[in-house]
Amino acid sequence: MSDDPPLQLKPRLEISIDQAQAIIDRVAPGSPVAAITELHGGEISTILEITRADAPSCILKVYPAQLQWKMAKEVYVLGLVRDAGIAIPRILMADDSRALIDLNFVLMSKLDGVVLGNREAALTDQELFSIYARHGRGAPPYQWHHARQLRLYRPARRLDVAPDQPRLHVRAVRAEADRVCTRGGDEALAARLRAGILARSVLLDAADTPRLCHNDFHAGNVLVTPEGQPRLTGIVDFENATAGDPLMDVAKALYYFTPKDAPKRDGLLAGYGASDRPDWEATISLYRLASTLELWCWFAQIGKMDALPKITEELERAANTLA
Repeated sequence: MSDDPPLQLKPRLEISIDQAQAIIDRVAPGSPVAAITELHGGEISTILEITRADAPSCILKVYPAQLQWKMAKEVYVLGLVRDAGIAIPRILMADDSRALIDLNFVLMSKLDGVVLGNREAALTDQELFSIYARHGRGAPPYQWHHARQLRLYRPARRLDVAPDQPRLHVRAVRAEADRVCTRGGDEALAARLRAGILARSVLLDAADTPRLCHNDFHAGNVLVTPEGQPRLTGIVDFENATAGDPLMDVAKALYYFTPKDAPKRDGLLAGYGASDRPDWEATISLYRLASTLELWCWFAQIGKMDALPKITEELERAANTLA
């Protein structure tokens, strides 16, 4: 088991009006700050809205000390996708000097709209199908995946565009099973999962060209109009983005769906066109397993141990299916 202490997430810091004003003055000198409000959502970073008296609000995103590298990646990715055809935040300022506050932060534009997840309960099945179809057509599992090849960085290693991309996917998924062991999980279960993943690695041969994956593509990171027929207004939170198989994003979006979410599932798959890919359902199942492993390791890393038994049960069921 790893002896590393749990990650400290969502920095608890007080930012005064004067500090916020000093930040705003770097991009818009003299624009008065009227208020600072912490926004809910996001498990890693503290996200604040800075309201200005004479201009649109800005978003201040503050990264925890142990994950400062995520700032550089988010800035990099937002630069890559600025012409993707969907609204994304615009970086106004990125600061790692710790001169204004004691952590790295970015100041970015605030997008119009509300979080899709907050509207879903009031939407009809048809509205859910429609917005998720648009979700699939206009957001990462389509336009961005077919836009460009790229290189993204992670701490201590680089994930490059490579000719053996399918093998890279297999190694990445199997590595998650290895991490289960290092964080105190069942070694026998991890071994069964590794064997099953390797046996199905041929499914990833279709992923011959890596694309940009948002890698956290769920209703909490999708913005829509606040009233009436929902329309997609933007995508946020790019700190987990990676280069990989487009079906990774589809699998991550589907991961949080329940049987009652059939209109959302059907809409997302219809919009994306997943059925054009050979063995797409089996491939998505493999990436769902990867998401489950990743979630287990994440909760272990942040010390959320009470969540592990339920996820372990899901991994046991997956191992039985792979056998």
